[in-house]
Amino acid sequence: MRITRFLGEQRIPYLVKFEGTTVGGLSGFDHDPRTGAWYFVSDDRWRYGPARFYTGRLAIDPTTGGFTGVRLTGVTTLTRPDGTPYPAYGKPGSADPESIRVDRWSGRLLWGDEGDRPDRANPDIPISHSTVRGMNLEGREVADLPVPSNLRFESTESGPRRNFGFEGVAVTARAVTAVTEGPRYEDGPTPTAGGGSVTRLTVWDRKGRTRAQYAYPLDALAAPPSPPEGQSDSGVSELLAIDDHRYLALERSWIQGVGYRAKLYEIDLRGASNVLGRDSLTQAGRYRPVTKRLVQDLGRFRPPVQNLEGMAWGPRLASGECTLVIGSDDNFSEEEVTQFMAFAVTGCR
Repeated sequence: MRITRFLGEQRIPYLVKFEGTTVGGLSGFDHDPRTGAWYFVSDDRWRYGPARFYTGRLAIDPTTGGFTGVRLTGVTTLTRPDGTPYPAYGKPGSADPESIRVDRWSGRLLWGDEGDRPDRANPDIPISHSTVRGMNLEGREVADLPVPSNLRFESTESGPRRNFGFEGVAVTARAVTAVTEGPRYEDGPTPTAGGGSVTRLTVWDRKGRTRAQYAYPLDALAAPPSPPEGQSDSGVSELLAIDDHRYLALERSWIQGVGYRAKLYEIDLRGASNVLGRDSLTQAGRYRPVTKRLVQDLGRFRPPVQNLEGMAWGPRLASGECTLVIGSDDNFSEEEVTQFMAFAVTGCR
């Protein structure tokens, strides 16, 4: 896949109100090519309201490729199977929506729940397992995919780290695929400026059975934090299917004193080892990770780089090119923005 043109950028104003809600935290979005509707999921967990998704439209001209606007048309609360909203942050059973997908093969929506768990800095956080959930268009949960035992949250330093649950979700006619943002404790340390790490990509078949798990090699940090003992957060923030084997992976990092960095990769699962049965991925020579190819360093478009977390295919252009939209989660922070960047690409599905 190759980016051929930058089509433009649109933003949603900070803390704008819509139908009684505060818009922000848009951590994932997708487009339904049958209706033209867009779905945007917010990871708000009762800071301003319950977890919810918005519907709307992105104005992308199929003839010229001009990207001229974004408009919200509706809002829906995400609810549990009993119809009640998910509890607030820090409560058992809370939800942290990070990705949303239109599953046109089942007629439902899918969303990635990053979940929550305790760690040394947050010992009192209850476990809310990360998973991929199905919901109807009214927002009610109707299914969830079984989580492999190696991705179940634990109260000890084992399994996935806090904030490293399912971050990106992709769907095809044959499979549902999700990627954890960063490494499990058993799979090695988090990325540093001195070296990368590895996370896991899980594939389910359309009946919900776990089919395979693959290792995804994460980049090293672009620079060390400043000061050197400062914090960083790096991993895969979204996944998007090109076909049954190839995906786009959005790698995003935040480095204290440096800011955000983001790169877009094309990855291929063919030839990669199935690591579902491996408890540790620290011995790199014992398995083959997915292959990855840099498509674009996203720092060249509309700097400074934002907290890029969403990615979806838009309408196909009259030229035959596909449109790819990449967007940011503003974290409900006045220092960040809700941004959508549109690109024309070739080599798409």
